[in-house]
Amino acid sequence: MSFWRSNERSYSGFAKLLHWISALTVVGLFILGLWMTGLTYYDPWYRRAPDIHKSVGIALLLVTVIRLIYRFSVPYPGSLPSHSKLERLAAKLAHAGLYVLLFVMFISGYLITTAQGDPLEVFGGVQIPSLISGIDNLEDLAGEIHEIAAYTLIGLAVLHAGAALKHHFIDKNVTVRRMTSGK
Repeated sequence: MSFWRSNERSYSGFAKLLHWISALTVVGLFILGLWMTGLTYYDPWYRRAPDIHKSVGIALLLVTVIRLIYRFSVPYPGSLPSHSKLERLAAKLAHAGLYVLLFVMFISGYLITTAQGDPLEVFGGVQIPSLISGIDNLEDLAGEIHEIAAYTLIGLAVLHAGAALKHHFIDKNVTVRRMTSGK
């Protein structure tokens, strides 16, 4: 296995790196988002935590775009012959669902911040302009979508991890090892 190219036995080192960065970042953003909702106006983290959440979210957007470009330009290992048609279909739908939910999160998060016409400021000064504003209750609607998508994303990620563990411990196949050690 090389860092850049996958083979029939394992994902490339780069694919693994992007996968695990994405997974850990999604979990971290979810935990940070839950924690932020309990902050009061006078809490020192009331403004700092959302700034971190937004900046890390934009970084995850960039990683996700790179990941998709890489995914469609470099062949990945195929499904194992032991995987049933139903497992293959479920895996494709789950992966597609994870990406769709990520983009729902990115768009709704952007709209929460920019609904009043203010730019999205990330990394302490980079400003992304508001493209859509002046719609009544846009911030609230985007917030509800963001919350529902966050819980759905975490639920699907847990299901994804559970399926991987089922392949590893029950089926005793190499599904998990292909995204970890490759051995």
